[in-house]
Amino acid sequence: MQKHIYHKYYKILQITKIGKMKNLKPNSQRAKTAITLIWIVLVVEIISLISGYFQYNLMQTALQGGFISDETASANDTREQLIGLVYLIVYIFSSITFIQWFSRAVYNLQQKAPHLSFSAGHAVISWFIPVINLFRPYDIMNELYVKTKELVIEKGGHMKINLNTSKLSWWWSLWLINIFLMQFILRYFSKAETIDEFTEATITGMIGNIIGILLALITIKIIRDYSNIEHLLIEVDDPCQAETTSIIRATKKSCQVNLQD
Repeated sequence: MQKHIYHKYYKILQITKIGKMKNLKPNSQRAKTAITLIWIVLVVEIISLISGYFQYNLMQTALQGGFISDETASANDTREQLIGLVYLIVYIFSSITFIQWFSRAVYNLQQKAPHLSFSAGHAVISWFIPVINLFRPYDIMNELYVKTKELVIEKGGHMKINLNTSKLSWWWSLWLINIFLMQFILRYFSKAETIDEFTEATITGMIGNIIGILLALITIKIIRDYSNIEHLLIEVDDPCQAETTSIIRATKKSCQVNLQD
């Protein structure tokens, strides 16, 4: 009898140990960092939009036969190149911090819902595989929102669960438009030779800036809304905790019966 009880308690300890290994990892700081970098991207988008407007006016002056000094043209080119360089650097760092937050969020959810369609690894590599990156990150984000909302509601969360998947469609649509516009602008600018072609490229760039501003705002909201809910996953029982509770109850009942005997 004692040997039987010992084996049951040993199993409890092993499961508890595994459960501790599956604790949620902190993600709030990653969310704050990602949001901060996206705000910086938004500011650079606004600066780029204003700079593009100045360049457009310069092009219009040239088309109307106005005089443009070499210093003015050179200053315009230098300004545009500097803004482009700053944007590239900030965009890269922003992308890194966003993916770090995204993969950690998927990891944490996976500790409470081990049968997800996608893992934290998928949340990283899906952005870099051609064709796959046109739809897979959206699928992962959608599952993140839907499954988290289900788990929190099942646990009896009474606070407002602001995880509306409709904004994810807007987010991803803006993302795809932004990516295609960026590729178009880079190719068009590299081939532009006439003032008309540079004017068209400038207008397209300004449209891209507006899309980028909207994309930054909705991305910030997506991160913030999920970050406000993510901590509630701590209260959701994971499979290890559920099994531990079941074994403890069964062992307690067995001990009571054996003592009575």
